[in-house]
Amino acid sequence: MTFSVPDFAARKLHHQPIVMVTAYDYPSARFAEQAGVDVILVGDSAANVVLGLARTTAISMDTMVEFAAAARRGAPSTLLVGDLPFMTYQPSDADAVRNAGRFVAESGCDAVKVEGGGAMVSRVKAIGDAGIAVIGHVGLTPQSAARFGGMKVQARTHAQACALLDDAHALEDAGVVAIVLEAIPFEVAAAVTKRLRVPTIGIGAGAGCDGQVLVYHDLLGLGTGTPPSFVRQYAALGDASRDALARFAADVRERRFPAEHEGYPISVEELTAFERALAARD
Repeated sequence: MTFSVPDFAARKLHHQPIVMVTAYDYPSARFAEQAGVDVILVGDSAANVVLGLARTTAISMDTMVEFAAAARRGAPSTLLVGDLPFMTYQPSDADAVRNAGRFVAESGCDAVKVEGGGAMVSRVKAIGDAGIAVIGHVGLTPQSAARFGGMKVQARTHAQACALLDDAHALEDAGVVAIVLEAIPFEVAAAVTKRLRVPTIGIGAGAGCDGQVLVYHDLLGLGTGTPPSFVRQYAALGDASRDALARFAADVRERRFPAEHEGYPISVEELTAFERALAARD
């Protein structure tokens, strides 16, 4: 593994950006590893991106483990982080430790990610005390977005920004190896990053973070609808895919596919014998 858990701190120390991609399956993880990303996050956003569900809270632990295990098979040499799904850690420290342990044991993840501060700080410490690396997540936390009125930018007031910094410090003290900062003003993210010992990984949080993460489908143009403003699209594979499928459909309907060279041959002798057998049956 070229990037390991201790490298989070080393990258922060040496001001080397961390590259994270959110991916959910064998082929996307394989491409991410081949591209040389540092960290693959198997996010609970698979609920929306892959399964077409309305909320991340709808995805189950069984499904997340299955996705993460597939990603591990695709990227055996890349640090893999699994999102603990909704209500697998919130109820108690014991639930958090049990489910984090299951996630790591059954999927091969190297670390888990937990959303929120406050009471979640205790969950983070319990998981870490059990020997499992934890990444924190503050700002826009999709699992609790309904509480804040939906998927909205956070920490836009000085009180909210100070509270976010307090949560980040508490998570750091609890033992996280990194913190995801999502959808907060760039200036707030930069100030938080400067004051933490652990690295921050931004998504919609500006260039002042220690690393960046985007969803595989978003950066490749495979998503649906209008992507968030923070997404830079590096390819238009959705358009290319639709075009390819349309051309395939047209070729089938016009009997242009398959061509003779797109099949398997049979010897003249065997074909003749087969035709004789057919004649006898007819």
